[in-house]
Amino acid sequence: MRALVVEELAAEYAGCRVKDLPDTTPGPGEVLVKVRAGAVNFPDLMQTRGEHQHKPPVPFTPGMEMAGDVVAVGEGVTDWKPGDAVAGGSRTGAFAEYAVSPAGALHRKPEALTYGQAAGYQVCYLTAWVALVRRAQVQPGEWVLVHGAAGGTGLAAVDLARHLGCRVIAASASDAKLAVIEKEYAPDAVVNVTKGFKDRVKEITGGRGADVIYDPVGGDVFDESVRCIAFDGRILSIGFTSGRLPVLPVNYALIKGFSVMGVRAGEYGRKFPEKGRENNEAIWKLAAEGAMRPRVDREFPLHGWREAFDTLAERTVVGKTIIRPDL
Repeated sequence: MRALVVEELAAEYAGCRVKDLPDTTPGPGEVLVKVRAGAVNFPDLMQTRGEHQHKPPVPFTPGMEMAGDVVAVGEGVTDWKPGDAVAGGSRTGAFAEYAVSPAGALHRKPEALTYGQAAGYQVCYLTAWVALVRRAQVQPGEWVLVHGAAGGTGLAAVDLARHLGCRVIAASASDAKLAVIEKEYAPDAVVNVTKGFKDRVKEITGGRGADVIYDPVGGDVFDESVRCIAFDGRILSIGFTSGRLPVLPVNYALIKGFSVMGVRAGEYGRKFPEKGRENNEAIWKLAAEGAMRPRVDREFPLHGWREAFDTLAERTVVGKTIIRPDL
């Protein structure tokens, strides 16, 4: 089978190449999937350089998320059979023609979603669910400011917050991306953050500020968010795509009475296994009902992996980039 392999950790993907690998078989409790789509996430890019907290030993095939068809099951697997359409995966392995996954890490692909949509669903929507529902406990009518709204996790937060009855402000540094979001997801307002956003957010919210701020960007965006968070509000720290870890003067939190909440959806599920199962069941139920609208921006063949990675590195994507080994 063909697969993208990281043979050494290096900048500019210098250690990555597509190779022919021996066929693989599932072990006990595992499932072999013919991959129809693999979704590209920032951790995939970081792993090629050894910069992510999860550091698989080289050589390895990157790719956290996939969707495809079951072709074989290992000993003890009773939930899946050949021909089942599934989505999910593990921390690596999706960017290949075939991938082995723990049986428990897979979900039935909703008929409402394409393979590409299903591949890019879980990580982003699980993050949005844990952030908005578990951590912030958002309420209908609350103002939710979503930074990085054109990215996978940001767009999922826009989609989910609207479904939960919140009033949503989608924020991005690109008018073109905001136009797509406005057309396809109908947030209550959009804000270009390029020249600052705190005054505009206060204007939109009638002076009170946002009740919840979803921040996968960090850096200057976090710094300014502190200045437009409502009293008793919640800032959700999702990540730091800006590259700078912000520092909070705690007197700001004291005076304005707001909370900063860290969000790691996977770790939340590991710390609270029962809640983790509930979280996954909740988001996949929404997908099966057609309530969520994950957006696939572009699809690439396996040999186009570098261009696919660049859509994230250069921030040209609105939603998800997909690698399709069957192209």
